[in-house]
This record gives sequence, structure tokens and C-alpha cells, in this order.
Amino acid sequence: MQIDQKYAPNVTMQSYGPKPKIEGVELIVLPLQSDEGGNFSEVVRITDGMVEGLAAPFAARQVSMSILTPGAVKAYHLHENQDDLWYTSPQERLVVNLHDVREGSPTFDVHMKLVLGAGKNVLLRIPSGVAHGVANLYERNMNLFYVTNQQFNLNQPDEKRLPWDIFGAHVWEIAKE
Repeated sequence: MQIDQKYAPNVTMQSYGPKPKIEGVELIVLPLQSDEGGNFSEVVRITDGMVEGLAAPFAARQVSMSILTPGAVKAYHLHENQDDLWYTSPQERLVVNLHDVREGSPTFDVHMKLVLGAGKNVLLRIPSGVAHGVANLYERNMNLFYVTNQQFNLNQPDEKRLPWDIFGAHVWEIAKE
């Protein structure tokens, strides 16, 4: 079969290859135990203040929760010292965008878009210097739990911002394929 010339210039191919990766970003697949009564998962295991199972040391200093209302985009956040661990349950779905803005990083200017939840049970590590944001593109509230290696300091917050659309407004849309 040959595609008619009228449509041929618009034909694209779905990419199934490896996605871009940012140095220091980790996606840790978490076991999800299931039985007739439901599911159970350990999200983080902490020994002497240190989170186990990560490639680099992570001292847990605070656990927080964010509730994202339908259509909310919370972006972009940037920390000079703080690393984050993000988690949402497999029953939820959040769109996450990460962009490496670290001067001298081998993955400088690399952009990653991923979905947390959506049937997957993963923990996402976001290192300091990686701009990050999250969106709820769906029709009900979604929860994001996160562990940080710094406690929030209202008087000197390690919380910088970049505009939500600095890497393009399209990164916050559901892909139409």
C-alpha cells in the first residue's frame, strides 16, 4: 500500500527507542504486592536517616504532599542544594517535565517528559539544578508525595522559579498521537 501524496508529507513514526536521560535523575521501580484485598508498596526505606536503594546517598529531611487540582501546572521549580524524591500511586497520573539547567553538566539542556503513576509504581529522584514541574491534566485531584534532603526554610527558601512555559507550552499537553 502506498500513502497518497496528499497525506504523505504529514506521516510520522512513533518513537519506541530510548528516551532522553538527565545525569543524576533516577527512576526506581518499586515492588507492588497484590492480593485479593488490594495492593501494598514500600515507597522509601530509611535507615539512620538515609534512603536505601538509590545510586547516590540521600538523607531524608522532610516528607511533604501536594494535591494538584484538575488542570494545575506547578512549574518550574529549581533548587541549588535540595534533591527531591517524587512518588504518586499507580492509580493516579501526573505529567512531569525535567530540564537540566546545570552549567557544565554532561546532560545540560536535555529535557525529559514522563508520566508518574499510570499503572507504574516508581520513585523519581530529581537532583539539585534540574528544573522540574508537574501537571495534572486529568479531571480529578491527584496527589504527589515527595521526600527532600533539605527542610524547607521559609526565611531562606532554596526554591527558585522559571516560567512554566520556558521550554514550550506544548510539554504540558497530552500528546495527541
